[in-house]
Amino acid sequence: MSYQVDFEPLGRRLGVGRGVSILTAAQQAGVGLVSICGGKGTCGRCQVQVLEGQLSPLSETEAKNLTPDELASGYRLACQAEVLSDLRLHIPPHSLTATQRTQVEGRELTVPIVPVVVGCDFRLSPPTREDIRSDVDRMRDHLALLDYGDLIIDFAVLRQLSTQLREWGWSGTVGLRGREVVSFGPLGRKLLGLAVDLGTTKLAGYLVELQTGRTLAAAGAMNPQIAYGEDVMARIAYAMEGEEQAATLREAAVGAVNDLAHTLCTQSGHLPEEIVEAVVVGNTAMHHLFLGLPVRQLGLAPYLPAVSDALDLKAREVGLEIAPGGYVHLLPNIAGFVGTDHVAMILSTKIYEAEGTVLGLDIGTNTEVVLRAKGRLIACSTASGPAFEGAHIKDGMRAAEGAIERLRITASGVEYQTIGDAPAVGICGSGVLDAVAQLRQLGVLDERGNMGDHHRVRRTQHGPEFVLVAAGEGGNSGDVVITRGDVGEIQLAKGAIRAGINILLDEAGLSAQDIDQVIIAGAFGTYIDVSSAIVIGMFPPLALERFNQVGNAAGMGAKLALVSREQRARAAEVARQVEYIELTNDRRFVDEFARAMYLK
Repeated sequence: MSYQVDFEPLGRRLGVGRGVSILTAAQQAGVGLVSICGGKGTCGRCQVQVLEGQLSPLSETEAKNLTPDELASGYRLACQAEVLSDLRLHIPPHSLTATQRTQVEGRELTVPIVPVVVGCDFRLSPPTREDIRSDVDRMRDHLALLDYGDLIIDFAVLRQLSTQLREWGWSGTVGLRGREVVSFGPLGRKLLGLAVDLGTTKLAGYLVELQTGRTLAAAGAMNPQIAYGEDVMARIAYAMEGEEQAATLREAAVGAVNDLAHTLCTQSGHLPEEIVEAVVVGNTAMHHLFLGLPVRQLGLAPYLPAVSDALDLKAREVGLEIAPGGYVHLLPNIAGFVGTDHVAMILSTKIYEAEGTVLGLDIGTNTEVVLRAKGRLIACSTASGPAFEGAHIKDGMRAAEGAIERLRITASGVEYQTIGDAPAVGICGSGVLDAVAQLRQLGVLDERGNMGDHHRVRRTQHGPEFVLVAAGEGGNSGDVVITRGDVGEIQLAKGAIRAGINILLDEAGLSAQDIDQVIIAGAFGTYIDVSSAIVIGMFPPLALERFNQVGNAAGMGAKLALVSREQRARAAEVARQVEYIELTNDRRFVDEFARAMYLK
């Protein structure tokens, strides 16, 4: 007998026989689940949530590795639970390997669909000798009868109108943005929208059907601007060298968004000209570089954006290749480097209306932090740097095949999982974080990050290093190691984040123990091990159930703004409410950063 297993929200399903473990079913379906212990059940990482269906009885291993709250919520270990019926499973982000925990995934928020652009089908009577109205007047008069009033037709649409009316038999579908006709297509054509999170390192894009809010395709890509600097300050410095350099960065960003739009359309069987509205979010630097706005004032204290208001621009003015009359909307910036992406994150997580004390972090090369407390929203931005992307780490690499993404150190050795289950060739950010936490717990690292004695520690002319994978055991001829310098890079990154958290708490007159919930967003934040982050002091020492990893919340916020006028208005209101703290000007930052560097 065969049973169907559905893996949500990945959209994967397959039929398996009775008694097959969920882990085996996932592997057969191409769903990568974290399993450091190789399916023995001892690591407790392959958690899945049962939404519908029947599994084998709970094992002793599961009872030991899952909390009462997790068990009550239907969580099981995929390697231990066997299929006994049709199943519908939810796969949480922390259980997925990095290849599937892409930067596009996020928690959806359901809102009423009220897009800025609506479609209107029409059928016109063709001209006659007695009826010699112009093509535009003919269409205007017909739409006026449908209560759309006197309309403005975008000139780029007007250029195509006469030819297309005749090709399509005097019928079609117009896209109306208020009183303006921004697109014209064959009768019944669906109007599409594009939402993009333009990150410092990566882009995430979503192709959405505007009438229903349904996501047709989602994809991620690297930001090509990284060739001109890994962080925003490096790119600002490059743009300040001259108009040619600034144009290069703008063209790289716009080109990446266009490529992403083409990819999404190809995946879903659509054309870019069917996209009638776009929403792009990013930090203030990405926002300015994308639009070609000056960034000199943003790169020098007191770090002022050129514009903070929400913007509605013709997409063609920016260089986006969508419907000829389509628009691109940009949410408001807050201040400093806290930009439209953070507004989108606050929007999609509803932190702005949360009860109690809620901390929100969007972790990336730049990390934005917001605190909801006592009716206030307080935010700051920290330069966490590219270490979490594997940069500046001796054997670091991005989350690609062969990168160690999860590990633990036991008495018998180092257990690890690589992306794609390939031989280890390096280590990505989540693996580095795990390694530092494990070494701290074992006492190999002291609170200052100094590396003590261990049979895997060796002393070199560049300092001590811990051997994770010896030469010949992995996928290359050399070792994979963690050095004292690597530990220092993580200390810098986590110190900046924790200092920002502490200053916001101090500003609100609160302590870490007053935090009721921590919402963790962002590409890196999606797949870190929260317990590892707590061990090294990146996050406050709170119970794990207070932490909530939500994926790409900025991308989800961009989608909300794409399909809802109300959400756009709310985004503007949120941006006005946020109180911004510029950490570089704050007298508390140096001391807090110094304290936060300690691994405790």
